[in-house]
Amino acid sequence: MRYRTLLFAAPGLAMLLSLAACGDEQANGNPADRPSGTTSVQPSGTPADSLTITLRASPEAPAKTWKLTCDPPGGTHPKAADACAALSKAKEPFKPVPKGQMCTQIYGGPEIATVKGTWQGKEIDTEFTRKNGCQLHRWSQVAPLFGDVPKVR
Repeated sequence: MRYRTLLFAAPGLAMLLSLAACGDEQANGNPADRPSGTTSVQPSGTPADSLTITLRASPEAPAKTWKLTCDPPGGTHPKAADACAALSKAKEPFKPVPKGQMCTQIYGGPEIATVKGTWQGKEIDTEFTRKNGCQLHRWSQVAPLFGDVPKVR
């Protein structure tokens, strides 16, 4: 009887530990190789802050591109106010997933977005995907930044 309990408890415990390790990007990890886009970012309103967002429904799909500035929200972004609000809420919106981070294999879709420019005087050059749980969480934190995700044709 004790062995059966162990057989059922061990896999459950392993699953809980692995889920706890991958659900939060705030976990301590190794710093990124590149310092670009790894610092805490809050919209500052300086006129030099400008981002270019490029979104593709899949790697082969045509790209949609917008410019975004905040405070006041502006640029060519279709929902600039929502995008700026999402950036101000996110603790570190451009921080990449740490190397070696365990992530659930939850596929959110083939969408790819790149964000380039300057934000609070820092150079930003980062990519967002929805290929696993960690990337999906990162995307969801700033989803309004990407507008409406285009449909794959």
